Amino acid sequence: MARDFDIIVYGATGFTGRLVAEYLATSGATRWAMAGRSLAKLEEVRDLIGAPADTPLVVADADDAASLCRMCERTAVVLTTVGPYQLYGSDLVAACASTGTGYVDLCGEPAWMRQMIDAHHEEAQRTGARIVFSCGFDSIPFDLGVLTLQDHAKATYGRPAPRVKGRVKTMKGGFSGGTAASLKATLAAAARDPSLLKLLTSPFALTPGFSGPHQPTGLIPEYDSSIQAWVAPFVMAPINTKNVHRTNFLLGAAYGADFVYDEMMVAGLGDIGKAAADAIAKFNPFSGDKGPKPGEGPSKEDRDTGHYDLLFVGLMPGGERIDTVVTGDLDPGYGSTSKMIAETALCLAETESAGGVWTPGALLGAPLRDRLQARAGLTFETA
Repeated sequence: MARDFDIIVYGATGFTGRLVAEYLATSGATRWAMAGRSLAKLEEVRDLIGAPADTPLVVADADDAASLCRMCERTAVVLTTVGPYQLYGSDLVAACASTGTGYVDLCGEPAWMRQMIDAHHEEAQRTGARIVFSCGFDSIPFDLGVLTLQDHAKATYGRPAPRVKGRVKTMKGGFSGGTAASLKATLAAAARDPSLLKLLTSPFALTPGFSGPHQPTGLIPEYDSSIQAWVAPFVMAPINTKNVHRTNFLLGAAYGADFVYDEMMVAGLGDIGKAAADAIAKFNPFSGDKGPKPGEGPSKEDRDTGHYDLLFVGLMPGGERIDTVVTGDLDPGYGSTSKMIAETALCLAETESAGGVWTPGALLGAPLRDRLQARAGLTFETA
């Protein structure tokens, strides 16, 4: 079925959606449109970001399922920044699955993601819809970082690394207001339905029918002898690890059925590092009313001066070690995330592949990694 657009940015009047639209307006993309609830606000944002005056605008509302279906029927891919997705995203996923439309989001809500997998994976396979969750800082750098390391392991040693450690070396820039809102919505949902706690705590929540070996929890500070430093819990690990295991699952256990993976933050060396790790473990970045609200975000200067540096350590059975380093040139929560999801949507629109509920690594893999290195300020290096 012929579509009017390659990409529609749904939520273009929000803070992150506006960044995505601004990026597309300067990326050379031609067949794209902006969508949201208010035509007047869409016109205002279009002019504010300097997009061409003839940029198409589409009115759609999360509370109007029919409007979502009409939007989906017009485009190859819907890029949505309208979260928390468990509150505003279910009807859109259903509309994409039923109309065979590609879908990318910034979701870090594993219980809802599993619900969407159970509800729509088979229909998406039937219609050809490619549903791709978690296309921002959670979880692309981690998903593709492990994929890169494992590709190297198989090319060099003829088998994947059964043990991989993800370590956040440095990170400047906060988490988005949408991330905080999603976490609060997830905790509220778990309070209403305690059965969700099993999904939230299981590393294999997104691999229906498969449970691998015991995984480290990453909840307690520890000394990591492989990097000779103290490490502390990393707040995004509960979603990233689940996505990495789903990639392995979707690729037919390409990392091995015995694959073990965890993520932690590097706190430092010696007694100072131990004290820092203990302090990080006790700190909740989402507590209270600090930080941006959904729709708010840091200044351009703050986004431009942000960055992150991630290390993935692969340990082979014979004692060999593989190090893969992933870096990003902007703050993780907004600047880098907006570029990553935009390039994922462009990559998806240009790629023919089977329908279903996917991860970026399992569906787009190396082509997306190459695209992010060429256009989105990420690097992937292995030694």
